[in-house]
Amino acid sequence: MTDMQTDPLRPHEESVALPDRFDAGLWFIGRIRTPWTSRAECPKRGDAESGPACRIELDPRWTAALEGVARHEKVQVLYWMHLSRRDAVRQNPHCADGSIGTFAIRSPLRPNPIASSVVRLMGVEGTILTVRGLDCVDGTPLIDLKPEFGALWCDTSPQSR
Repeated sequence: MTDMQTDPLRPHEESVALPDRFDAGLWFIGRIRTPWTSRAECPKRGDAESGPACRIELDPRWTAALEGVARHEKVQVLYWMHLSRRDAVRQNPHCADGSIGTFAIRSPLRPNPIASSVVRLMGVEGTILTVRGLDCVDGTPLIDLKPEFGALWCDTSPQSR
């Protein structure tokens, strides 16, 4: 767990000791390229309409997994917020007067810092997707890609038309 950032807690925030080992593993399937080099620069929420164009760069071994993805206008991107603390159980959001439980807010500080954004797919070239709507630091590890919620392969396949 050496990639966790240990920024100091704010007043009224609380952390816990993390388990000694992980319960499961995952593979990063690529990296996300954005214009933001620090967490402070990142927007609170990505803008799929007018946000900057960003690149999702997949490891070449996953090329075949991209077949058909270009048929979707929007894609859900799951990524690992590698710079976030993982031990915070109570946090003090800037918009609140006191602390609140981690599972009650959308802060990046989470036991498993998984983020999800629905982005507008602008293009696919090889293993690079160009998208709008991300809100993460340049170099963020990519966990998975899926069609947006509710989109089914059958809805976009030529056979269903």
